[in-house]
Amino acid sequence: MLIRSFFTNSVGTLVSRIFGFIRDLLTASILGANIYSDIFFVAFKFPNLFRRIFAEGAFTQSFIPSFIKTPLKSLFTFRVTVQFLSFLIAFSLLVTLFSDFFAKIIALGFDEQTIALAAPLVAINFYYLPLIFIVTLLGSLLQYKHHFATTAFSTALLNIGMIGALLLFENWDKRTIVYALSYGVLVGGVLQVIAHLITIGKYRLYKLFIVGYHAYGKKEQHIEATNKQFNRSFFHSIVGNSTPQIVSFVDTTLASFLISGSISYLYYGNRIFQLPLALFAIALTTGIFPRITRLLKNNDETNALALVHKGFWILAFLLSTSTLGGYLLSDEIIALLFERGAFSHEDTLNTGFVLSMYMIGLLPFGLSKLFSLWLYAQMRQKEAAKIAIIALTCNLVFSFTLIKPMGAAGLALAGSLSGMVLFIFTLRSFGMKRFLAILLTQKLIFLAIVLLLEAGVLIWLKEILHVYL
Repeated sequence: MLIRSFFTNSVGTLVSRIFGFIRDLLTASILGANIYSDIFFVAFKFPNLFRRIFAEGAFTQSFIPSFIKTPLKSLFTFRVTVQFLSFLIAFSLLVTLFSDFFAKIIALGFDEQTIALAAPLVAINFYYLPLIFIVTLLGSLLQYKHHFATTAFSTALLNIGMIGALLLFENWDKRTIVYALSYGVLVGGVLQVIAHLITIGKYRLYKLFIVGYHAYGKKEQHIEATNKQFNRSFFHSIVGNSTPQIVSFVDTTLASFLISGSISYLYYGNRIFQLPLALFAIALTTGIFPRITRLLKNNDETNALALVHKGFWILAFLLSTSTLGGYLLSDEIIALLFERGAFSHEDTLNTGFVLSMYMIGLLPFGLSKLFSLWLYAQMRQKEAAKIAIIALTCNLVFSFTLIKPMGAAGLALAGSLSGMVLFIFTLRSFGMKRFLAILLTQKLIFLAIVLLLEAGVLIWLKEILHVYL
């Protein structure tokens, strides 16, 4: 079951990321790294931040334990739907009315003229939020049924919508292209919703909403305690689960004070960093979370720990080898993927430096996601939130320390260092004795040998690529 769900999520994520890289290749080639690419990435930052927070753990890790616990599942599901959807639609309308203000929050370093260019795009992109909430809610219900494929593969639809916009408007002026990209985001969101609605129908889960609608307002007192607990745990999960995303958001804000193109360097570097994080860490933790929650609810800690043990070594091998490859071949990866059209060799070097600094944090961020499952399954979201706040505070200190000597790459390194802080404190809450029992096995020696061999191969490969690139 673990391998099957991991494989399904990984393949779906890989397909999505392939389309994502096609999108990024086109974006880099057509827009390059300049003020227009910067303003689009600023506009896309809010919905992308919330997409990752919602879709990559925070909502699901609060919803599923509450859903399993409550006897009135239909009413609870319908109430959560109404509550969240109403708030997000109202929030999106608010952003439309005050788009200049929200654009300035994301990019404090932009001048008034650039803010005026970015503001309408911020408003358009923000309407992706209600769509991604629907996708995440329906995806959580499908996870409860142990169906992961639709959610894993549907993210590709967002990228397809944006690719379509780039191809259709390739020869237009850059201002029109960034508008087309923004509407492409909404088209992709609608396609994701449709895909989930079709699958929900196949699993006959519409009855949850129908029964919940008829019970709404009649039996509210029976789920009041569950709803309050869910709201509290969701708030804490947002903070505890979204450290990499909030770090990226802070990076964008600070990078707006740097030279033109810095936001784009961070975006492209972060995109590469997010690939193994999503492909391995998020895919695996998404697959095993419902099982760990059920096991701990039934006081079966032995089997729950066995799942964590198995998941740890899968991630340790995959993430550590990815870290080494991404760090040593950072320039070569960026050159192969993006150096064409409007994306220059100087852009490659700047982005490669950023990528190498991001890769340092891949292993701690990925393993933090695994060990934090233990806290979320036990409804210890508040504890996870406190850990995340400590890591974010450290990130701010590191960012202000490193931005001057290292520029955009300093922001990436600050994020990686904060990931290490997050990992250390998460381990402390999980239990160092439990962790050492998992770590200190013969697999650790085998991993060290694999990494030494990989380093030799990569250094040799780097020399060969240097001749041709």
